[in-house]
Amino acid sequence: MHLKTLGAALALSTCIVAGAQAATLDIAVDSSPAGLDPHLITAFNSVVIVGDTVYEGLTMIAEDLSVQPALASSWEVSDDGLNYTFELEEGVTFHDGSAMTAEDVAASLRRVLSEEVASPLASRISPITDITVVDDTTISLTLDAPFAPILTSLAGIAIVPAEMESDVESLQQTPVGTGPFRFNEWKPNGYVSLVGFDDYRQEGLPKVDEVRFNIVPEAATRQVGLSSGQFEILPGVDPATALQLQAAPSVTVHETRELSYTLVGMNAERAPFDQAVVRRAFNMALDRGEIIQGALFGAGVPAGPLSPALVNWAVDTDSFDCYASDPEAARAMLEEAGIELPIELSMNVLPRQDVKDIAQVVQQQAAEAGFEIELLNQEIGQFVQDWRNSNFDLFASANGGNPDPDGYFYRTFYGGGSTNVFKYDDAEINRLLDEGRTTTDAAARKAAYDAIQNKLACEGPIAHIAYGTLATAVHDSVEGFEINPNRRLTSLKQVSLSE
Repeated sequence: MHLKTLGAALALSTCIVAGAQAATLDIAVDSSPAGLDPHLITAFNSVVIVGDTVYEGLTMIAEDLSVQPALASSWEVSDDGLNYTFELEEGVTFHDGSAMTAEDVAASLRRVLSEEVASPLASRISPITDITVVDDTTISLTLDAPFAPILTSLAGIAIVPAEMESDVESLQQTPVGTGPFRFNEWKPNGYVSLVGFDDYRQEGLPKVDEVRFNIVPEAATRQVGLSSGQFEILPGVDPATALQLQAAPSVTVHETRELSYTLVGMNAERAPFDQAVVRRAFNMALDRGEIIQGALFGAGVPAGPLSPALVNWAVDTDSFDCYASDPEAARAMLEEAGIELPIELSMNVLPRQDVKDIAQVVQQQAAEAGFEIELLNQEIGQFVQDWRNSNFDLFASANGGNPDPDGYFYRTFYGGGSTNVFKYDDAEINRLLDEGRTTTDAAARKAAYDAIQNKLACEGPIAHIAYGTLATAVHDSVEGFEINPNRRLTSLKQVSLSE
């Protein structure tokens, strides 16, 4: 029923009303999305296209990183912190015209938790043990223990129609949500078109008729297109392009410190990275300051496990002893541990210019400590597949952050976590992660996450490289745009175009 109704709706969207002038916002991105299912996607371009545009969660993360109501208008928490009851916005409809009810919310949560679906988001809501539909606009969630970050975590769980609960194919090509824009068309290697949803729950929004995500692989072409007015927004531009566009007429570059970071990931199940001493030596071989200058044009800061944007959580990287670059000491450490040098490895590289540049500098630096690395430049589909299957020695990539440490740490580093592709499993880290998510005492949570950062920084399966300056270039014809540190284009619904 849903898909048939959707097909009719999409057919109608191609009709042009006589005399009407449609306002189209053209955005240029560097590669095609790797699917559009909000519970399965991990690639940045996929999330940029459908996150907070096509889809919504019970809560949302605002531009100031605060948690705000979204599809849930309000909620109540039991005294023991084990039950959350959400009241849903009334009169919300999906893009196919069907009403959104508590059953859709329940099915969406079950879908993310399903082992068969294998969502990378599962760890974010794993403390939920019971989902009860009270009535069409009320849903109750029971937890196995207090879960401090639950409201933040729910912001990342899109609500989809209940009929999609066990369907892992349809939403990858044809997303169906409740957001301000509905899916219209996907031309492979051409563009993804979203159109304004006439029945969106917030009156008067969105303000443009269509948002078109144009697939433009060449940075120079995107840059020229923005300056000429062919494109209105370039999200997440690389540092070199940002510098050039800051001097361009009719262009404003919006900047903020990123929650996401660049990284080199290590397979902790494969030798030699199954040994903590090798992971520490690899970190010691790196000069993050040099990487930031050479690959990011100085636009960034050395990365610890948490972004400095999280001022209440992040530990200063100056406290991590392995961050004092010393490739000779790293080589000596490896030799003392009986590791045969050189260590021959391959590194899968995300097809993004800043990551490619970082990978080249890392390759050169690591060689001084005895790591001989072959760079494998992959297209996005192959990269994501190898990432999900843990098919790598090393990989260079970028990873999204979260306003609460649990949203990133638990799924990434907990043994068996839903995005723990590193096969990392450390008893002390597991204990601290459980403590961090179950205690509601702020000081105790801070202590747990401090200890986690201090251990992960040097001996975890990730060499955190840099938190860059997130830059989005916007043509002066765009009004109402606000940059969000989580890389989502949350403000698109309030964007308008001047003549």
